Amino acid sequence: MQPGNQMATLGGGCFWCLEAVFEQLIGVESVVSGYCGGDLEEPTYAAVCAGTTGHAEVVQVSFDPQQCSYQQILEVFFAIHDPTTPDRQGNDVGTQYRSVIFVHSPEQRELAVQTIDELSRQALWPAPIVTQVLPAPRFYPAESYHQGYFRKNPGQGYCQFVVSPKLAKFRKRFVGRLKASR
Repeated sequence: MQPGNQMATLGGGCFWCLEAVFEQLIGVESVVSGYCGGDLEEPTYAAVCAGTTGHAEVVQVSFDPQQCSYQQILEVFFAIHDPTTPDRQGNDVGTQYRSVIFVHSPEQRELAVQTIDELSRQALWPAPIVTQVLPAPRFYPAESYHQGYFRKNPGQGYCQFVVSPKLAKFRKRFVGRLKASR
């Protein structure tokens, strides 16, 4: 992480979707897919997917707050997943797919809670927001084949039918915040 950068750790379904979106956002230095919030040390994808470890699939986003604020990170986060479905995103079901914000400071906690309160008042969804706001525990990077998954596997079925539409929605809504094409 570059000096002066901050960290955001977010879970909102499959980490492939979140990673594909956040790595295109101006001000984001890096995005690492991984696991947070469970009981097992050194979890594996197979163990987390079994739903018995308590971990959520998350991304850890390193960002430059001079280019992209934590509030903007949260705005994107809530725009790209359904924060009203406990333990699921679309067809992905299980506690590992829960909506969760793991905060790294009291300021992040305050902003996360304020954002949820404001979105709840706006009643953008037909159900209440269930996103958890928890202190950031130890982060475990996912296996290497998960890193940059969408970039490496754009033709894979899940990427075509789940990640691509989410990415297209993000690009349309946040066109002014996209990094230049690589």
